[in-house]
Amino acid sequence: MIAVNNALTKYLFDNRYGTGQSTVDGILRATNALLAGKRVVVAGYGWVGRGIAMRLRGMGARVIVTEVDPIRALEAVMDGFDVMSMPEAAEVGEVFVTATGDRDVITKEHMLKMKDGAILANAGHFNVEVSVSDLESIAVSKRTVRPNVVEYKLPDGRRLYLLAEGRLVNLVAAEGHPSEVMDMSFANQALSVLYHVQNRGRLTPKVYDVPREQDELVARLKLETMGVRIDELTPAQKEYLRSWR
Repeated sequence: MIAVNNALTKYLFDNRYGTGQSTVDGILRATNALLAGKRVVVAGYGWVGRGIAMRLRGMGARVIVTEVDPIRALEAVMDGFDVMSMPEAAEVGEVFVTATGDRDVITKEHMLKMKDGAILANAGHFNVEVSVSDLESIAVSKRTVRPNVVEYKLPDGRRLYLLAEGRLVNLVAAEGHPSEVMDMSFANQALSVLYHVQNRGRLTPKVYDVPREQDELVARLKLETMGVRIDELTPAQKEYLRSWR
């Protein structure tokens, strides 16, 4: 088995640029909300989260990042984002986007602190990142106010808006990633099948990473389709770079 998701030409582009754009697209299609000036909380600063944060900042949102990994949290700080815990972010955020791949990222504890009108969306995993059961348990009523938007009313009158039933907002409310970035992922899948065939009988049963040569081939082919040329090392440069070994 080959882990295509671990390929550089997959997660650096598909996960970051594809999900970043399609998530913002999904939120806008579902709500028609103005993002400029809003405090948008992005839970998770992996490649998906950082892509979403990047695109939201480009739309003029004031982005807050929450993280459990200190290294990624530090990256987010040095990338210029506000970083805080989810309980803190819950009190100030106006839009929340989860991108962690884990469950119970936003729970009743956080929902009870949120502002009236807060929007909840998931772009990371199945419908478990935002605890829909918790939202159902604290709401006194709910109604569909737009396609893919359900309003939950709390006992004190505050309203929280859940997008796409907590499922992947970029797939439910939008059209997923553009083909111009998915082509690299599909190329890696096809080339990985070819790699299996060419190495039949020589591979032991385990999970393999995409070969570096394949990653670089996909990147070079993509650059060609974009009309981009890059430099090549001279023999002297290659020798110099190897000289320390």
